[in-house]
Amino acid sequence: MKLGLFMMPLHPPTRTVAACYDRDIDQLVLADRLGFDEAWLGEHFTEKWENAPAPDLLIAKALGLTSNIKFGTGVTLLGMHEPVYLAHRVAMLDHLAHGRFQWGIGLGGIPTDMQLMGLDPATARGRAEEALDVILGLWQADENGFTHHGEHFNIDAPKMDPVTGRGLHMKPLQLPYPPISVAASTPGSGSLRIAGARGWAPMSSSLLSATHLPGHWDLVAEGAKSAGRTANRSDWRVARDIFVGPTPKIARERARATMGRNYDEHQHASRVGTVQIATTKLDPAMPDEAVDVDYLMENVWIVGDPAECEDKIRALYDVTGGFGSLLSITADSDDAGWDHESLRLLAEDVAPRIADLG
Repeated sequence: MKLGLFMMPLHPPTRTVAACYDRDIDQLVLADRLGFDEAWLGEHFTEKWENAPAPDLLIAKALGLTSNIKFGTGVTLLGMHEPVYLAHRVAMLDHLAHGRFQWGIGLGGIPTDMQLMGLDPATARGRAEEALDVILGLWQADENGFTHHGEHFNIDAPKMDPVTGRGLHMKPLQLPYPPISVAASTPGSGSLRIAGARGWAPMSSSLLSATHLPGHWDLVAEGAKSAGRTANRSDWRVARDIFVGPTPKIARERARATMGRNYDEHQHASRVGTVQIATTKLDPAMPDEAVDVDYLMENVWIVGDPAECEDKIRALYDVTGGFGSLLSITADSDDAGWDHESLRLLAEDVAPRIADLG
């Protein structure tokens, strides 16, 4: 099983923005040294706790400070972008990465992001799907240029003029495009069928209890079958909030102070009464107020010493039927040493224990 990071990122708003990015870079550099396979960086515009409106910039800086780890956007919110500009930024980043880049995409977005961009939530998914068609079309266009006239975008990209050297020319380093991964955070996500049909890697959110994850793979497999493909479980990434400590007691104390703060002060308020509360329940009959930090720590998050975390990862693996990569959600403790120790224990102590999985 491969290990990766999913960096939303999560930061208490009392921290300066620059300090947040410094902490992110420190964790990415450490993950590279520890042998983590990949890191995915989130994109949000109106989440003060998740202050990363341009993950490509953070990736570009991290590339120069690392050697092996692969980076990906986790995810690019397609509907929020003008597709011609985005196609060029992503292609340029792929060249800067010398192949250490994967493109994570999402077809949705939070309501306040859409409001900021002046987008209608009713048409957001259609806009995102059309933007993706434009981007892939631009990357695969020949010397005759590219034309698209749709509901949301009208584009007439000029063909290359051999005399002036002007025209559509920018393509990614990895052809026809970088590896694509599609994220899903709801049980019946249609994005997973698309991933299966197009041969893209599925990525399941940490927001879901383990009981919903087998259904995620079923959607991927259905999409693949509809397109005459066979889905490969080794491509499936499952994200989880993970905090490893030297003892079970210390792990829980640190997780409560860090992940618990994030949940109580940030995530809980936006989840009350929504599907995001429902999908964290092992029993649908549970009242919403029972989904507290104690419940999450024992039933959804992976918290404990290395032996306990091994047991929880094995249980997750068995429930899902198997997956290829485990993505640890990055944390921001008041003591950065806690976060670094958790990553080290995960890579150096837990990973060897689960080396037979995958």
